[in-house]
Parts: sequence; C-alpha cells; structure tokens
Amino acid sequence: MLEYIVLPGNPFMENTYIISDASRECIILDPGCSTAEERKRLVDTIEMKCLRPVQLINTHCHIDHVLGNRYVSKRFGLMPKYHEKEQRVLESCAIVSAQYGIPYEESPHAAEYLNVEEPLTFGNTEFELRFTPGHSPGSVSLINHEHKMVFGGDVLFRESIGRTDLPGGDMQTLLHAIKTQLFTLDNDYKVMSGHGPETTIGYEKVNNPFLRMV
Repeated sequence: MLEYIVLPGNPFMENTYIISDASRECIILDPGCSTAEERKRLVDTIEMKCLRPVQLINTHCHIDHVLGNRYVSKRFGLMPKYHEKEQRVLESCAIVSAQYGIPYEESPHAAEYLNVEEPLTFGNTEFELRFTPGHSPGSVSLINHEHKMVFGGDVLFRESIGRTDLPGGDMQTLLHAIKTQLFTLDNDYKVMSGHGPETTIGYEKVNNPFLRMV
C-alpha cells in the first residue's frame, strides 16, 4: 500500500510530503521545513513510522519547496533530484530569500536530474514522471497509476492553478500541461498539491474556474 503524510509549514504554508510503502522505504518530496520545530516534526514522523528515506525529490525549485533541502540532505545523506530546467530556479533562491526576508540554507545541487523518460522508483513503488511546466520551467508531476495518485507540486490546486507571474512562468504553457498531462488521467485520480487540500482530476474538470473550458 502506498501511504503519504503531509506536513504543511513555512511562511508559505507549503506541503512537505513523506511517501512510503510496505518496504518502509520513503521519499521526501518538496521539503519546505524552514524552522527547527518543522524539521524536528519531519524527523520525528519518519522515526515514529520506522521509515528509511531513500530519495529527496523536488517537483520544482521555488524557494518554498527547497527550504529544507540542505537539512534533509545532511540528516539523511541524500542529494536532491529535480528537472534540469529547475537549476537556474534553484540558483536564484538566495536572492529570492533576501527579497522575502526569509532565512535560507543554500540547497545542494542535484547529483543527477530527474528524467521524465524514466520512472521514479523506491521500495515496491513506481511513479511515472510527467513534464508539467508553466508554473516553473521544469516542474514535474509524480503519478502512481496503481493507487491513482498524483503529486503535482504547484501545477494544480483545488479550484485553482499555480501562479505564472514568476520568472519562467507562463499561463498558456501551464494550461496546456494540465490538459495534456493531468486531465488525460481518470477522474478518480487523487491530486496532492504543493499547497492546500487534496482534490481529484474529475472535481477539477468540473469546478476549477481556470479549467472548465478545457
């Protein structure tokens, strides 16, 4: 069984995910933990569940999704993985953190990039990676077809979509990505977003004001 725990945190209320299966291996997705309390909560949760982190994944590299990268990397001996088009986004985080007045421990760079032509695997689990740019130039979505789950970062929210006014963002690119990469899934696929509550593909087709016309 595929399980996930969501830990909202940091000034942007970003969702950090711990995703695990029966093997007790887990991946840490988009660690936004920015305070000692949030980082302790992450570690305590992993230890309480007797999990073993094996990968650190970023759906994209906006500041709110990488604030915990360095901590997770040091604590668990993992290097982040993200799409190569996110490298410049990651490198801009020091400037962005200064603009927002948010302390930022610089994230290590990827030792290897995510390849959307290859599945992401851990334990007994396989995710298909789909390229879903528009909110950020190299955003990827993780899709598990066995359990009909989507971890899409800031691509699609309940009744909303990711903002496109940041560098590398583009509204039409984002709408196209959602239409061709996510709305081709069955309606009952659950979507776990980078902020806010979960939703489903079917619900968004009907209720999302940005996408009703799709």
